[in-house]
Amino acid sequence: MSVWDNLVGQPQAVEQLRAAAASDHPHHAWLLTGPPGSGRSTAAVALAAALLCEQTDPSQRGCGQCRACRTVLKGSHADLTHFSTENLQIKIEEARELVVRAQDRPSVGRWRVIIVEDADRMPERTSNVLLKAIEEPPPHTIWLLCAPSPQDVLVTIRSRCRSLKLRVPSTEDVSELLVRRDGVEPGLAEHCAALAQGHVGVARRLALYPEARSRRESVVRMPVSLRSIAQAMAAAEKLVEIADEEAEADAAERNERERAELMAQLGMEEDQKVTPAMRAQLRHLEEDQKRRARRIKTDTLDRFLIDIQTVFRDVLTIQLGTGSALINSHLAQELSEYARENTPEKTLQRLDTVSLTRRRLSTNASARLAFEAMMTSLL
Repeated sequence: MSVWDNLVGQPQAVEQLRAAAASDHPHHAWLLTGPPGSGRSTAAVALAAALLCEQTDPSQRGCGQCRACRTVLKGSHADLTHFSTENLQIKIEEARELVVRAQDRPSVGRWRVIIVEDADRMPERTSNVLLKAIEEPPPHTIWLLCAPSPQDVLVTIRSRCRSLKLRVPSTEDVSELLVRRDGVEPGLAEHCAALAQGHVGVARRLALYPEARSRRESVVRMPVSLRSIAQAMAAAEKLVEIADEEAEADAAERNERERAELMAQLGMEEDQKVTPAMRAQLRHLEEDQKRRARRIKTDTLDRFLIDIQTVFRDVLTIQLGTGSALINSHLAQELSEYARENTPEKTLQRLDTVSLTRRRLSTNASARLAFEAMMTSLL
């Protein structure tokens, strides 16, 4: 099994990445773009493994069997830095640390590889910190930046990177991966791949966790069941509560563990008096934890909105008679009834409303107010 096997539905991208790994002088900076779920980080990790692969034959790099490939895939290779943020933005201090690491020579491999996921989450000041390192990189450092689209990255960085665009994998490709890699039953794999619209991570979660499928089912049934303002407000409240619970469930154990680890690093006992210097570090940790919880909540709510969009996309498909396959085919009867009761123009307005809500969430608007406004507009 090679490192390319998990990069599904991307034959042209794999060909380019294989060629880069086989080259003695690969480009020093890459910008891997594509819609959510297209496999940006998977492609970056695969390229990193191939660049550091121990195979002497360049055409065989990325074998997936040597120690270098295995450690890269596990994230423990000495010459790999794989950075991803759990905050809404990448902080300037984090970017500076990456620049410092980029100056180090490789310790065991040919290259030092730095993967930066969510490069679109870098504000301009943070991007400018990385710019100098990408403009004049050390001779053995390769940067792999991931973002939804080239326009999400500062133009001066974009112009210095080799761009590679990934596409959304087909339902068949995602289904085959779930069966082969995760042992999912073929019928369930195909159903979850269709619901996820080619998003590999979402399809895997739906296939492996029944509660995820149940939650999605309740979300997509909400828009077509609304009949009153009271129901709309209750639906908005329910979705925000679920997102809060997701964030709290993730935070409960991790926050305590991180606090205990920091206390141990500072040489403090739990009941020991905290000095001002130590208090500042604890406060910094708490702020990071709050930002992480906010991102988890925002990402959960955005996923809900994407699921709701599939409902109105299906309704519009029925109203226009396009003959395209329904994403939520198991709800065909309910969606057909809803489509008969409404007009295509109204459905398009509702799709615009959901898109507007997604934009509002990205600007840190109140999630509760945004969802209440959306749900009442869907009536």
